[in-house]
Amino acid sequence: MKFNKKEIKDLFLAGVMISLAFAILFSGGYNALLSPNVNLIFLFVISFFTAGIGFLLHELMHKYFAQRYNLWAEFHAFYNMLWLALLFSLFGFIFAAPGAVFIRGAITKSKNGKISVAGPLTNIVLAILFLILLLIFGKSGILGLFFTMGMSINALLGAFNMIPVMPFDGAKVIAWDKTVYFIVMSIAVGLWIFSLFI
Repeated sequence: MKFNKKEIKDLFLAGVMISLAFAILFSGGYNALLSPNVNLIFLFVISFFTAGIGFLLHELMHKYFAQRYNLWAEFHAFYNMLWLALLFSLFGFIFAAPGAVFIRGAITKSKNGKISVAGPLTNIVLAILFLILLLIFGKSGILGLFFTMGMSINALLGAFNMIPVMPFDGAKVIAWDKTVYFIVMSIAVGLWIFSLFI
């Protein structure tokens, strides 16, 4: 894949900021941050390797498949939305639109659908990998917390991005192939619901 300096900077900062937002969320928000028992660095590390990596790989797979079709593809961070995500996390919730891969060129509905579904599928694969590790090592201790969060967050990222309205990936996937849309959406939602009971 080909990157420019601004794109690398945007990917790095978006990954760090979304990880920090999830770390604040996991800590319990603004009031919990004041507690001496909250280790924000520890929560940031967990957030980065679950939410941050999930976000980065999601966007990179969009870019990878777009460039495979010889299309121009470049990630742009939405800094206003990233600051809002940090602000919302202080109050115990997150609505994040950290950025997007912008694509130009001769793109068909089929190509657009395949490029779009690559992101949520990446999150589903990550959620399944975290689930396998959770089943092998159990849910106790720090590793159990890490695997549980990794599964839940990536399943949620996959499902959230499959919402069938613009600018979400789901709108482009359902316009291309409704069967693929419902299969991917069902798996993502199913994994997320399963994570609530595991």
